[in-house]
Amino acid sequence: MIIAIDGPAGSGKSSVARRVAQRAGFEYINSGNFYRAVTLAVLSSSTDPKDSSAVISTAKTVDLAVIDGKLCLNGTAVDDLLHTDRVDAWVAAHSAIPAVRDVVNRYLKNLAAGRNVVVEGRDITTVVFPEADLRVFIDASVEVRAQRRYDQGISSLSLEEIQERIKERDEIDRTKPVGSLKLSEGVMYLDTSLLTIDEVCDKVMNKIREIEPCA
Repeated sequence: MIIAIDGPAGSGKSSVARRVAQRAGFEYINSGNFYRAVTLAVLSSSTDPKDSSAVISTAKTVDLAVIDGKLCLNGTAVDDLLHTDRVDAWVAAHSAIPAVRDVVNRYLKNLAAGRNVVVEGRDITTVVFPEADLRVFIDASVEVRAQRRYDQGISSLSLEEIQERIKERDEIDRTKPVGSLKLSEGVMYLDTSLLTIDEVCDKVMNKIREIEPCA
C-alpha cells in the first residue's frame, strides 16, 4: 500500500508522514531529503551549484540509500546535514532541474515497489505516485509555516527572513516545468494551520482504515 503525502515547505507533511508511518507500521520515505542529499553532494564538492549540467552529473553519480531508516549518501548517513541554511538556499533550484527529478524519482519508485510505505514530497501525489492508494495534500498559511520552521531552531535566519525564503520556495515549486506543486483532483486536502500533528494524523489514519480496515 502506498500513501502519498504532498504539500509546500513547512506545512508539516514530514512530521505527519513520519507519524502516520509509525502508527500504520509502514516504511517512511522523505523524497525531499533525496534532493537535499544531491544538493549536499554538490556543495561538498568542487561542483559549481549554478552549473545545471554539473549538478545533473553529480545526481547521476552519487549513491543514495535508506539504511536503518536513515538516508545515506555514498554510504554515510546524512540526515543531520540536510537542513542547513546553505542547503536550503540551493535545493529548490536543484530540484527544479528535470533530469535531477528523474534520478530521484527512480530511487523513490524502486524503494516503494512491493512495500507498505508513506512517501512525502512536493509532486508525490501528481507525478511520482499518481495511482497511490491514498493521496493527501497537507497545507498551512505562510505565516504558520515560517513560525514552525523558526521554532525548530535549526536556522540562523530571522522569522521574517524565513518567511521570505518560504515564499520564494513556494514560487519556485509552483512554477517548475516538471514536478510543480499542485493540488490535483481526488486528493484529500488538509489545512493544518489550526490543527495539531495528532489531529492531522488522526484524519489520515481514519482515511487509511476506510481503504484498509486492518491498518
